Amino acid sequence: MSAFFELRIYQIAPGKMNEWVSFMEKTIMPFQVEKGMVIHGSFVMDSSDQFALENGERVMNSEQKGNTYVWIRRFENQDEKVKLYKAVYESKEWLENIAPTVAKLVDRNSILVQNLSSTPLSVMK
Repeated sequence: MSAFFELRIYQIAPGKMNEWVSFMEKTIMPFQVEKGMVIHGSFVMDSSDQFALENGERVMNSEQKGNTYVWIRRFENQDEKVKLYKAVYESKEWLENIAPTVAKLVDRNSILVQNLSSTPLSVMK
């Protein structure tokens, strides 16, 4: 397997998005980058649109989100991912200082991780 991306989707505790984004940007992201992670983006999902065909017409139904956070990381290969996961998630810093705050802000049972490979014309490689 060659280089790929992780698209990570989290549900944040109600009313905690600002606290979560601040914690991500000031603590988690710098820590993970220091360990070798490559982070391509960090986003708050404001809404999602779903398209449907109703009575022969295409319609768009929008749903406000607000509690959904999405971020993207890149790995050279599966071996690198395993190595970096170990360096981050098994570290004393993560286990003792970061994970307890994550548990307070994120519904950890909601975490969804999609592994993605770029198509030939994708800007992200």
